[in-house]
Amino acid sequence: MLGRSKGNEAIYGRDSSSVQQMPRSAIASSAPPEVSSISSGLSIIGKIVGQGSLTIFGRVEGELHASTVEIAEGAQMEGDVVADELTIGGHVKGTIHANRVKLNNTAVVEGDIFHRALAIEEKARFEGMSRRQENVIDTPSRVQAKRPQVQDVPIDSNGKGNVAPDNLNP
Repeated sequence: MLGRSKGNEAIYGRDSSSVQQMPRSAIASSAPPEVSSISSGLSIIGKIVGQGSLTIFGRVEGELHASTVEIAEGAQMEGDVVADELTIGGHVKGTIHANRVKLNNTAVVEGDIFHRALAIEEKARFEGMSRRQENVIDTPSRVQAKRPQVQDVPIDSNGKGNVAPDNLNP
């Protein structure tokens, strides 16, 4: 499809062979950082692990590990949060480990905060312990180390998993 097309030469007034192709590595390196969000109508139960930015507008119950996290006004997070940078405008119930933490005036936090820098706006509510530490997290090594290891699951001839390996069959 990317070959020369004589029809395009007439339309664009130039030879298609003059178009330069960018190396694939240059395209990948200029890609924007990962940005994800959990919408207000969505509830997630489980562990979330990511490298980029995450904004939560909905409800999360479980563990959350990401580089930059924003828990928006009206959002709810119940569980442990590990991030390099964390901004809270919603409700968090759990332990927080983040290098930089900011509690906006709408934030409600029930739990302990381990941080390098902590900013609390005037109307924010915080009930728990605050502990300053120099190296709270080591991004991204801590995020990488916490990822679960995927195990190979034997599959029988019908395509079904969770069968016993041959050496365990009687």
